[in-house]
Amino acid sequence: MAQSIHRRQFLNNTAMGSAAGLALAGGALRAAQSASETVTVGVMGLSRGRALAQGFAEQPGVIVKYVCDVDENRASAAAASVEKEVGKSPKPIGDFRRILDDESVDALVCAAPNHWHAPATILGCSAGKHVYVEKPCSHNPREGELMVEAARKNNRAVQLGTQRRSGPAFHEAMALLHDGVIGRVYCSRSWYGNSRGPIGTGKPAAVPENLDYELWQGPAPRVPYYDNRVHYNWHWFWHWGNGELGNNGVHTIDLCRWGLGVDYPIRVTSSGGRYRFDDDQQTPDTHVVAFEFEGEKTLTWQGLSCNRHREGFVKFYGEGGTMALDGNGGYTVYDDRDKVIKEGGGQRGDAIHIANFIAAIRNDTPLELNAEIEKGHKSTLLCHLGNIAHRTGRTLNCNSANGHIIGDDKAMAYWEREYEPGWEPKV
Repeated sequence: MAQSIHRRQFLNNTAMGSAAGLALAGGALRAAQSASETVTVGVMGLSRGRALAQGFAEQPGVIVKYVCDVDENRASAAAASVEKEVGKSPKPIGDFRRILDDESVDALVCAAPNHWHAPATILGCSAGKHVYVEKPCSHNPREGELMVEAARKNNRAVQLGTQRRSGPAFHEAMALLHDGVIGRVYCSRSWYGNSRGPIGTGKPAAVPENLDYELWQGPAPRVPYYDNRVHYNWHWFWHWGNGELGNNGVHTIDLCRWGLGVDYPIRVTSSGGRYRFDDDQQTPDTHVVAFEFEGEKTLTWQGLSCNRHREGFVKFYGEGGTMALDGNGGYTVYDDRDKVIKEGGGQRGDAIHIANFIAAIRNDTPLELNAEIEKGHKSTLLCHLGNIAHRTGRTLNCNSANGHIIGDDKAMAYWEREYEPGWEPKV
């Protein structure tokens, strides 16, 4: 669709049993009914992006014109995969700027490494593209602020890939919380566990012929190629990644923040470190972060990179009971004696999240997104603050209006980063 479409369709749908479910279903159905209004996308970064390319291609009236990766082998494999699974054949390319230069493309899907998320989103908005960007939305706090500015300045829809924001049962659970099903909610806890192995000690190596390492680095200042960082282990280096907290913590922290009804913290503390393996990783493999908010509310996240056992996914504690969320879209409510009083199930929300983004493009309603970039920035910022507290080794006191760190110049030095000349993000 070359131009914006200014119209709304109001649907009477009773397939889901809650107002939240109705709204989510309505967005998906509007997208389906408007399939003739073709939306053309290009997908950048083909690890997580490979699944996203298929997910977008399965949406009615959506064309995935490009699949892009700086590794030509991954680009070709993703194109073949989409054609096999969906019957549509995107063009494999290596430079995402070809997507931005194509006037027929409506949206950029950015699933490249974290250091690319904000710069690519800002360039996409400036080129008139809507953007679906994977989590975390940014590599550092300042980038998140710039992403919000870029979306507003260019009137673009920017959706963060925290897909549980579109899960029908999660919407139902949040409505129950906010209506007082467990009374005043004052505490939320969340967990993540994995069994990652060591990455060893890397060695300088020749760049593989199939990899454009210069473009892989993009906005990040140049460093030599090592044999144990690309394509995944960059997560554990501050130069490109945000550790387990930014990688997976953002999903649960986003739900905690939603349920508590909070924005920016007033205090952040961190405990943990690298305890399991002696290797090149810089980010903690054992990490606990606590956030305090105005109104006597607190949120904690515990991440274990090297042990899968955990206490749960997300829990809320109120004056009248507890609510537990699982990672796949279900919830359980307990009264103050720990007796189950209500349960709900559903789906994680992946396809609905994509449909919500497509509907916002078709209906020219960039703010009607389940994980609109301002919400995404607020949740991602908590991850950044937790990492800054870890890296400085001290408690952060924050401005409740914007999350900025108060009275600590060393900590605020982590608010932004240096860039490779010519790649500085500009709104």
